[in-house]
Amino acid sequence: MAYSTVSLEEMLARQSEESRRRIEQMAAELIAEELNLRELRRQRRLTQARLSKKLKIGQEGVSRIEKRADLYLSTLRSYVEGVGGELTLMVKFPDRPPVILTGFGENADSKKTKKKAKITAKPKSAMRRAA
Repeated sequence: MAYSTVSLEEMLARQSEESRRRIEQMAAELIAEELNLRELRRQRRLTQARLSKKLKIGQEGVSRIEKRADLYLSTLRSYVEGVGGELTLMVKFPDRPPVILTGFGENADSKKTKKKAKITAKPKSAMRRAA
C-alpha cells in the first residue's frame, strides 16, 4: 500500500467551511493558552521600557525576567500585574477537581496594604468611642 503526503492546506481545503472555522478557533485557543512572558507583554502592546517603569526596575531587569526559567512567585505576580493581569495558581489532580492556591507570591507591600485596609475599616461608632 502506497502512502502519499498531503499538505495542511490541502487537508483544510477538503473540510467544510464550518469545520475550518472550528479548527481555526481551536488552534487560536491553544496558542492563547501557551504564551511566555515576552509574548504576553507583546500581546498587551507594552515595550520592555514601558513595563520597566511600571515595575520600577530597569529595562534590563524586564529582559532578565523574561529569559529566566525559574522565578519567585512575587516577581511573576508583579510582572503579570504590570501587564494588566492577575496571577492565580491552580493545582490539578487526576482524581479531583482543580484547586486554586491563595496567599502565594504576595509581596510585603500588598500585605501591609491589606492590614491597613482592615485597620481603617472600623465602623464609625467604634471610631467615636475610641476618640
